[in-house]
Amino acid sequence: MGEYLVWSVDAAADIIARHAGGQGPLLPLLHDIQASFGHIPQEAIPQIALALNLSRAEVHGVVTFYHDFHEAPEGRHVLKLCRAEACQAMGGERLAGLARDRLDLDWGGTTPDGAVTLEPIYCLGLCACGPAAMVDGELVGRLDPVRLDQIIAGLRAP
Repeated sequence: MGEYLVWSVDAAADIIARHAGGQGPLLPLLHDIQASFGHIPQEAIPQIALALNLSRAEVHGVVTFYHDFHEAPEGRHVLKLCRAEACQAMGGERLAGLARDRLDLDWGGTTPDGAVTLEPIYCLGLCACGPAAMVDGELVGRLDPVRLDQIIAGLRAP
């Protein structure tokens, strides 16, 4: 995870201005806002809506529809566990429970120290190597409880 800008109306206005004249600017604009601030701040939604002549509900609907947009900052590390059927058939449900227990989180939660965010993901394309996960963008196949504990320990290390 990189360094993010601190929220400001002016910084958001600069980002919005880069996208406002393009065709279908909402998704690229939201990606740029998130890349800049680490999430989509609630304060940005009315500003984006006004600039693109959309309702706040339309902008909010897009932000909440797509799983890759976040309304709150993620942890320094993101652990995504595959929830698709092939991984569940290989023990993914048990691993999901272990991860939630070890991190004391539910899906979408972030540890109080800001170290780890736990997210569900629906198919990583590693069906033959399930259960699978993605750790900070890196794929991990053939996940088991020992390996999961090692991953979590590494993510929580200072």
